[in-house]
Amino acid sequence: MRWLMLALLPLPALADTLVATRTIRAQDILTEADVMQVSGGKGFDDPLQVVGMEARVAIYANRPIRPEDIGPPALIERNQIVTLRYTTGPLHILTEGRALARAGVGETVRVMNLSSRSTVTGRVSSDGTVITSPQP
Repeated sequence: MRWLMLALLPLPALADTLVATRTIRAQDILTEADVMQVSGGKGFDDPLQVVGMEARVAIYANRPIRPEDIGPPALIERNQIVTLRYTTGPLHILTEGRALARAGVGETVRVMNLSSRSTVTGRVSSDGTVITSPQP
């Protein structure tokens, strides 16, 4: 009787997911040869979602590629001197800062302002500038 009741329970549907074809080191850029589709699991299901992205951690062969494992390629390296931009209304301030971490376009990064020695957080723009305030 118990066996019959377990057989009637709905099972989760398994979709295709992407796994690594080889061990991928952190900071490597993923290519089409680095991923393959297998059935079951959670994660990405389309190779176009991961090709060109950078591994944030080591991704081992035959393991699913999770969203937190990859990100956009780093545009800013740790300790790199970057331009900080603050804009509010007609006021525009540009200064230099030292990046405290690696970051790609659209990611947030902490930067030490070289003039004031204070730490600010901003979003990386496509030209490598760190924007510390929203532009109007």
